[in-house]
Amino acid sequence: MEMRQLKVGSTRIVASDIHEYVLVDPDGRALPPFTPGAHVHVSVPAGGTRQYSLLNDPAERDAYRIAIKRENEGQGGSRSFVDTVSAGDMVEVSAPANDFQLGQDGERVILIAGGIGITPILSMARYLHRTGERPFHMYYLTRDPAQTAYLDEITSAPFAKNVTIHHDMGDPARSLDLQALLAEQDGAVLYCCGPTGLLHAVRAAASHWGRGDVRFEDFGTTPAPQAEDGEGFQVRVAGHEGAFRVPADKSILEVLNEAGLEMPSSCEAGTCGTCRMRLIEGEADHRDLVLFDDEMEDSIIICCSRAKSPEITIGFPE
Repeated sequence: MEMRQLKVGSTRIVASDIHEYVLVDPDGRALPPFTPGAHVHVSVPAGGTRQYSLLNDPAERDAYRIAIKRENEGQGGSRSFVDTVSAGDMVEVSAPANDFQLGQDGERVILIAGGIGITPILSMARYLHRTGERPFHMYYLTRDPAQTAYLDEITSAPFAKNVTIHHDMGDPARSLDLQALLAEQDGAVLYCCGPTGLLHAVRAAASHWGRGDVRFEDFGTTPAPQAEDGEGFQVRVAGHEGAFRVPADKSILEVLNEAGLEMPSSCEAGTCGTCRMRLIEGEADHRDLVLFDDEMEDSIIICCSRAKSPEITIGFPE
């Protein structure tokens, strides 16, 4: 992945434990273009890179705005960035990519964000307001005002009348009624970004919507395979000899890529469907947000789903 050096032009706190970073070219040049829903990979002091969505309007070419939630849990990437990177520092940033593309279909657009998942959704809202190409409404779901990133900015935005902010105050009984909200599709397409629990709730509430009309981004909250996933299983790939052992701490996708099969993938979170394979034999443990119930019998998303049976056989789509 090609990286370039960008300067941290400014930083600020936008909610409890959420910090904004404005990344600019050190020579003041325009940055590569991006589309609503895009992300960049950023090198973090703890090592490696992390993926962060761009939250500004794509028309703004002078800066990339990202917001990072300081996580005490996890591998320390976000924490190391927030704790050590300041305005004026140089950071390595990739060119923008987009696994959560705002399409041109749909008569209207519904945007649903939970927590830090507001970032790509906010970019979409800004783009839709500026272009006026379709009516839209944004629903922003958080625990309380203190944990609502960009609260003042959103409530004073020129598209504020198209926004509903809902706080459940930590009480599930006060959650937004998604079943009522999504009861009628009426030509809409839906984009949702947030924690896994929200994505599953939206998926259930919109289960009667048309295929392809509900699109998700989990913002890296899908858990990686864990030792608790058991002793692992065997996977066979049609057209290839032998079986591949998938241990508890690796995905099918990882194992097959390591074996040199070069499997197609994109989001690696179970939201885009790029790594969809045919399920030929065996029983899958589906953990994605792509497949409909009637597709689960003969398909599997290999970046996140696993096997319930000791062995499964998969094949490339026909």
